[in-house]
Amino acid sequence: MWFKNIRAYRLTSPFDLSPEQLAEQLAPRAFQPCAKSQALAVGWVPPLGAETSALVHAANGRLLLKLKREEKLLPSTVVKEQLEEKVALIEEEQARKVYRKERLTLKDEIIQDCLPRAFSRSNAVFAYIDTRAGWVFVDAASASRAEELLNLFRECVGNFPVVLPEVKQSPAACMTAWLAHESPPEEFTLREDCELREPGEEGGVVRCRGVDLLSEEVETHLNAGRQVVRIALDWQERVTFLLAEDLCLRRLKFSEELMKENEDIPEADNAARLDADFALMSDAVTVLFSSVLKLFGGEAE
Repeated sequence: MWFKNIRAYRLTSPFDLSPEQLAEQLAPRAFQPCAKSQALAVGWVPPLGAETSALVHAANGRLLLKLKREEKLLPSTVVKEQLEEKVALIEEEQARKVYRKERLTLKDEIIQDCLPRAFSRSNAVFAYIDTRAGWVFVDAASASRAEELLNLFRECVGNFPVVLPEVKQSPAACMTAWLAHESPPEEFTLREDCELREPGEEGGVVRCRGVDLLSEEVETHLNAGRQVVRIALDWQERVTFLLAEDLCLRRLKFSEELMKENEDIPEADNAARLDADFALMSDAVTVLFSSVLKLFGGEAE
């Protein structure tokens, strides 16, 4: 339940569906395991665990969702090896060349033949809609995983207008200035990780881990014209994370003090524990992300 990443999207219009209405619209795309010849299956599952049935969990104006993803593992080397064997056999027996179009057809046949015997891997992506604050927060480090969730959500509910947040000041310029001028932002403490990049599309990247970000070592990279594109921060000793120039928060780690606020709830009552954890986590994330936006002058109009 405690998100490891935050990829935020701004709602451009109010989200008016009730939890019950939303669950009804998600139901047709509830998760179904991969069929024998199916390479990928995605669908909604109850966010509070298998012992519950609701596809939407509501708390304090926030709607929690969980997307499950099952993918068949079919190594490309296995497909390539079988394809080359089949092509060689056809060319030898029929004394002719196998061209690209036929190779693609043969490859598809091999994949369909191998899928029923392939192992599968499952994972899940959580997200919640903060209807009051007008945000969607997705627990995904990559944009593609977040977009997969949003695209399926749109298929279920129809129109769902969201945009990536924009800020008034350049995040890379601001993060670079924190180190260049040794002026960490208020409410935040510098950690010991950062990533610096040379200007230009093909600029080199330098990753620093376990170093003092105000040290001469980092200063040398800044003097060479590199800009900070990721930086590790601590927010009020409550959450540590890696902040990127695209405003994605990765490697979130919530403090033990925060996570222990619900320790009086019996572990046996899993749904109640998850509900309470979600309330704590979402409260912290909403305030944290608001503070992150302020670092860069707030949201652009």
